[in-house]
Amino acid sequence: MVLFQNSLIKLDYTPATDILVIEYPDLHGYLLPEIKNSINILVENVRNYDVKKLLLDSTRTISSVTEEESREVATYLAKGLMKTRVQKVARLQSASTTVEKLAQGNLKHIQESGALPFQLKNFTNKADALEWMQGNQ
Repeated sequence: MVLFQNSLIKLDYTPATDILVIEYPDLHGYLLPEIKNSINILVENVRNYDVKKLLLDSTRTISSVTEEESREVATYLAKGLMKTRVQKVARLQSASTTVEKLAQGNLKHIQESGALPFQLKNFTNKADALEWMQGNQ
């Protein structure tokens, strides 16, 4: 069930598994205000539907932002999710080594900056991520 969709993100929720899938947007400097607005919409939907499992699909993400801008977006997302009852966040890795390098640095920064109230794990394929989120791993 599509909860929300715009030019940047699509929120696809499956109530039976309580998994919300979001295709992570491309990161470009001129889009940062819209990306933050989309994160606000994501967090609002997670809260309204009491979503416990979130799958961030970064497989097709393209990035042209600085490391600092990328970290700002990732931190903004993590802080928003910390205000919800999310328990598991799975992230599908990008095929781009540049995007993945930034993402790994961001994840490390977020995990070191404080205890996350949810589990966070990276995956290379969707099947493994879904299995982990459903508790079969």
